[in-house]
Amino acid sequence: MKNNIYPCIWFDKDGKDAAQFYMDTFGDGKITTDTKMVVTFELSGQKFLALNGGPEIKPNPAVSYMVVLEDKAELESIWNRLSDGGKTLMPLDKYDWSEKYGWVQDKFGVSWQLYFGEVNDDVHGQKFIPTYMFTQEYNGKAEEALNFYVKLFKNSKLDGVMKHQEGQMKGLVMHAQFVLDDYVMAAMDGGNGHDFHFSWGNSMFIECETQEEIDHFWNAFAAGGEESQCGWIRDKFGAWWQVIPKQLVVWMTDPQLAPKVSEAFYKMKKIDIETLKKATE
Repeated sequence: MKNNIYPCIWFDKDGKDAAQFYMDTFGDGKITTDTKMVVTFELSGQKFLALNGGPEIKPNPAVSYMVVLEDKAELESIWNRLSDGGKTLMPLDKYDWSEKYGWVQDKFGVSWQLYFGEVNDDVHGQKFIPTYMFTQEYNGKAEEALNFYVKLFKNSKLDGVMKHQEGQMKGLVMHAQFVLDDYVMAAMDGGNGHDFHFSWGNSMFIECETQEEIDHFWNAFAAGGEESQCGWIRDKFGAWWQVIPKQLVVWMTDPQLAPKVSEAFYKMKKIDIETLKKATE
């Protein structure tokens, strides 16, 4: 898969260890970039970025990764590995929506939802589906956020929205699946009882070909959101994104170019491609 959107997960200094753990746990993986700061890896052809950002930030369950598995034995094996040293958020058990389902936060702080069922065409061949939980002040914003996202990204759509039919959450999103630029994601409203919300611990990378693309996403997210350094930006629904030129990974992994590009890059909020290009000359 060659998606322009993929997850960035914040680790202390153990991003490579985490990447290797996930490859050993899920199989069919490889490390594609290995630097002191950034490790990129693939699981079943899907790209992930591990950022060795330090101990200040940790991932939390506001963003989890849904994995649909068609083999119960495989699901149980993966569950046992992820739960070893981790924290069970919902026990592996039978639920109304699945014969076997569980939600676990692993020893690195990353959250996974394992779901026994059939993999259908709606997921575009994706094994791992990033899932947003809108909590605290963002509870009740899921549907509005998804409509905002599918209008912003090309090749996007809402695949379906299930809502709570009763109780305090009546009318809010129980589960929704949506597609952004052919990349499948999911979302739900999570209520007000959680002590976490979106953070730098889990963000979504957007690789852009042109400055026009960067401006398009940046300006949309900045309206009601929060601009930060180095392409990081929080949208008005609390979710964090990194709007980055596609060339950046190449420049940052070149031993000769990286110091010059980094000096320019770290001074920016919204990324200016021409300024970075000049730094490579």
